[in-house]
Amino acid sequence: MKPLADCLLYGIVDTGYVAVDKLTHMTTLLIKGGVDIIQLRAKNQTAEEILPLARSLVPVCRAAGIPLILNDHPGLVRESGADGAHVGQDDLSVAEARRLAGPDAIIGKSTHSLEQAIAASAESPDYIGFGPLFATPTKPDYTPIGTDHIREVHERLSLPIFCIGGIRLSNLQGVLRAGARRVVIVSDLLTAEDPEKQSFQAKTLLRSG
Repeated sequence: MKPLADCLLYGIVDTGYVAVDKLTHMTTLLIKGGVDIIQLRAKNQTAEEILPLARSLVPVCRAAGIPLILNDHPGLVRESGADGAHVGQDDLSVAEARRLAGPDAIIGKSTHSLEQAIAASAESPDYIGFGPLFATPTKPDYTPIGTDHIREVHERLSLPIFCIGGIRLSNLQGVLRAGARRVVIVSDLLTAEDPEKQSFQAKTLLRSG
């Protein structure tokens, strides 16, 4: 499996954008385009409904050596065969998520400010999300934090940091100039006319950035 240190582009297959019967196909397209990590985010589905969805994505990700992360459901990691879980600021602690998901599971944590990022790093997650940088329909209730602290958060923390929130191909170069090394892109990939091509172009910019 690809180590997190080598991962640049994080894709989220979100059932708010992708029909459940299209998740496997979308995941395949994103991976072909160069996405390094896949997260399954199914906010409107129950744990019982998410389990078979996760299981359907495991062989696709496993064949490509790509980690599969579950949003909000560390308790499903072992049962589904996924590689880890992502928790929010108001969710479980990293330690509790790791206890549920297993000692070898990848655990990520969302942060929405420099202070939260520093506090989260003390919990020893495997990576953090940092954002939202810009306004995003995926997280309409969150105030954008902008790009001013990207460079500082990278200087102060040594773990992988994935900038997130409203990042698109059209603003990616600016995000990279602000100091980002890794990004999460959601709607700009999932709603693209050609998700594979969109992913490839984003990955190319990240590699050159």
